[in-house]
Amino acid sequence: MTPTAKPASAALQRDEMGGTTCPPLFIQLNQLLSTAAGLEWREKARWIKFEEKVEEDGERWSMPHVPVLCLHSLFQLRTCLQEGMVLLDLEALSFKEIIDKALSGQPEEAELQPELKVQLAALLLRQPRHQPSTALLQRLAQLSTSPCRGRAEGGSEPRAQLSATPLKEQLRNQFQKKIPPGAEAAHVAVGEVEFLEKPFAAFIRLRRGVALGSLAEVALPSRFLFILLGPHAKGNMYHEVGRAMATLLTDELFQRVAWQAEHREDLVTGMEAFLDELAVLPPGKWDPSAHIPPPSCVPSPHRRTTMHPPDWQSQHNGDMAAAADRAGLGCLDSREELERTGRLFGGLLRDIRRKMPWYRSDFSDALHPQCLSAVLYIYLVTVTNAITFGGMLGEATANMQGVLESFLGTAFAGSIFCLFAGQPLTILSSTGPVLVFERLLFSFSQDHGLDYLEFRLWIGLWVAFFGLVLVATEASHLVRYFTRFTEEGFCALISLIFIHDALKKMWHLADTFPINWQYRLDDITSYSCICNLSSLGHSSAGNDTQLPSSMAPWQPPAALAGLSRTQCLGQGGHLLGTSCHYVPDITLVSFLLFGGTFLSCAALKRFRSSRYFPVGVRNLVSDFAIILAILTSCAVDATLGLETPKLLVPSELKPTNPVRGWIVLPFGANPWWICLVSAVPAVLVTILIFMDQQITAVILNRREYKLQKGAGFHLDLLCVSLLMVVTSATGLPWYVSATVISLAHMESLRKESTTSAPGEHPEFLGIREQRLTGLAVFILTGLSVFMAPVLKHIPMPVLYGVFLHMGVAALNSIQAQEKKGQRDLSGAKEGEREVSGMLRSLSNFLR
Repeated sequence: MTPTAKPASAALQRDEMGGTTCPPLFIQLNQLLSTAAGLEWREKARWIKFEEKVEEDGERWSMPHVPVLCLHSLFQLRTCLQEGMVLLDLEALSFKEIIDKALSGQPEEAELQPELKVQLAALLLRQPRHQPSTALLQRLAQLSTSPCRGRAEGGSEPRAQLSATPLKEQLRNQFQKKIPPGAEAAHVAVGEVEFLEKPFAAFIRLRRGVALGSLAEVALPSRFLFILLGPHAKGNMYHEVGRAMATLLTDELFQRVAWQAEHREDLVTGMEAFLDELAVLPPGKWDPSAHIPPPSCVPSPHRRTTMHPPDWQSQHNGDMAAAADRAGLGCLDSREELERTGRLFGGLLRDIRRKMPWYRSDFSDALHPQCLSAVLYIYLVTVTNAITFGGMLGEATANMQGVLESFLGTAFAGSIFCLFAGQPLTILSSTGPVLVFERLLFSFSQDHGLDYLEFRLWIGLWVAFFGLVLVATEASHLVRYFTRFTEEGFCALISLIFIHDALKKMWHLADTFPINWQYRLDDITSYSCICNLSSLGHSSAGNDTQLPSSMAPWQPPAALAGLSRTQCLGQGGHLLGTSCHYVPDITLVSFLLFGGTFLSCAALKRFRSSRYFPVGVRNLVSDFAIILAILTSCAVDATLGLETPKLLVPSELKPTNPVRGWIVLPFGANPWWICLVSAVPAVLVTILIFMDQQITAVILNRREYKLQKGAGFHLDLLCVSLLMVVTSATGLPWYVSATVISLAHMESLRKESTTSAPGEHPEFLGIREQRLTGLAVFILTGLSVFMAPVLKHIPMPVLYGVFLHMGVAALNSIQAQEKKGQRDLSGAKEGEREVSGMLRSLSNFLR
């Protein structure tokens, strides 16, 4: 850190230790121009975070962009701060009083003549002409009603005096909505005048924010003023110096220095620190007229002040760098939730005490339209997931567990978990590893003549017991040894499984509804399909053997044409013909719905940062992005009227396999020693559930999600363990946290700032933490049995597209994807630090 940058760093540290923050600044540049009616102040540019210029035609604002400054203008600005007038903490109540004090406070060697002071004061007190901030539709409406209105306004005479009160156009200015709350104004006034022989420069900071009437285009209290007037100069010197001053005031470090400066030298030192970080583009290597778009992210002021020289950093890139990485990555080492108390159930009791004060707000915080969108989105995902895993469980267990059991288990376990868990944003679901264990357990039971459900009941009871032991001994503190590499590897694996399953389902759909590759337009007259009801035709509906036309019995044509495919097969008939299994357009339309839903979800989700429509409409569309995409795809499918595969849910409350009942008895079907032997596979299931549950919990409770109500690792594990008892006793599937669906749930509840400066992305404020969305999702899942007539209109390719969007969104959330392209020369060092961190965590865990 250079010596000139140390005061800026010290000012920032004092500001952070004091707990105060500088209000954001709206900066307006007014330039004195010569018109046919005389000299006139005109607004030429404005800043909040980035620069907006008035275009050359003078009718509209440019897009927000990163300001590009002339290096010579910065040196001239430094000279103005060194030799010009600097008034800090000036007491004034009006712009006229400010100008009078500025003109009367000049040193004797630079004092202006009295007549020049009068002329200069009269010039500064003229009303500036602001550039209107009108939307495109408003401008078109104005042009349609009065085509010459814009030109008439452009030729209007300058107003005589500055108004002491805001004008109507200021109060109605829509740009006010983009200014952050609590903002203040800074004014930069530059121009050329003939009656001055040398430049007049003044930097003024008011002691308190003062409303200066109609000086700015928006009604804000003013804090800073910079005035630079002088004789004719080469080129746009005054304009460029004014832009340099405005850009300097947008810099957060210089803002804090300007707020705390006590002398002229403090301002100069702050500018020197700004110049230390300056980068210069050589002429002839780029287009100066091109606007540099705002970046997606910028380094924080604190990071800028704590950056060290390369030689220092190279000597200290060991443990401190690794510690900094772990802190930046949201390491859980210092989290209070994972500290051991040394008492039985101490962590569980602490979780309960931590979550209890938030319990009422967990329901009141859900009273927001965004939560309705999250409920509908996660509900459809949960239903689809329940049908998918229910079908696979039915195949693996001979329907001992099927789709209906999956629906009821999801509804029951999820509702209980959302009511009592420590992290209610978690979504419970059957997972792939549990499905594999169920398949192996059923095969083992069949091979050894054991009752599958009774054997499974004892395993579930042992798992619940082992889970209670883990909760009592505070074993959840072991998750502090999970590195970011482990978390992201697990998240990437689950995300890729979701993406693979979505594509696999669509591929199987293409097999079910094959494309007729042998179709030839010239052979259209030979394509036919008839129903053969005679005994010569095979009565099995699954036989597709075609009989020669000479062997087919004669049937009346009306009778053949009057039977549909379903009626024909229902009456024991047989389909004959070359086009009986040709399903036109189903595969093509299904893939179009699949891809269209995925692209619509992605596009509508990013609509929040679009340039179209008001902010409220953009936020609403972004919140309901998934639901709008699903409804649009369903409307397209209904319009086409094709028989695409639809969502089918069970409509009767009875076990999928009629042999089993709703209660599993612990004794009777298996030998007595099974209850003891079951502890062996239960250990494997316990490890599986502990790892799956806790890795997902660590991912959901990362610091970057800015959760305010804390986690509950021990309480979550207790709820999952107790639910194992109920689901095992009723023969329902086992449930654990679903990583991708839980991440999608949190993503649908993101809170972002409603106001953002032009060019600035909305600020992420955190997650809407509550219990009601998850509870509503699982209640609706249980009621889905009674909503089958409505759900049957949703095409399965649409839901597969949503699955693909969830997998891609979860994959994009991992840090390895975010840092792609940024690890050029430092990639090897970061890799070494990650590996060393993993080895240290592993050694600590083994100790």
